[in-house]
Amino acid sequence: MSQFQTIEEARAFFENDRYAVENGITLEELTETGSVSTMALTDHHRNAEGGVMGGAILTLIDFAFATAACNAHRPTVAQQISMNFLSVPKGNVLTAEASCRKDGKTSCVYHVNVSDNLGRDVAQAVVTGFKL
Repeated sequence: MSQFQTIEEARAFFENDRYAVENGITLEELTETGSVSTMALTDHHRNAEGGVMGGAILTLIDFAFATAACNAHRPTVAQQISMNFLSVPKGNVLTAEASCRKDGKTSCVYHVNVSDNLGRDVAQAVVTGFKL
């Protein structure tokens, strides 16, 4: 059962996630078992070599997990994240798709896949959540 009645209600709640919001992350879709979030890349997200900071990608993953997991059970926090960088983004927008793999009594597991707007796989993560 969803914690949020509408995506607008979820967006209003997650406006308080200041770090994600200030880094340009937007909640695009929310279902009972997952979510989709995007982040338009700017110079703000770049490292000294001109690539996208790993922390920016991790922040997008964490936000996608949080929106999906808290829609299933609020509050849920990330307990562990295992992340793999797959390739350098070439596009200018990253999309993170979170999907629930296990929804237990006190914990949950989500897979989060990140791609760019050119269809390039950028990162993947497995997030274990703890339900408070």
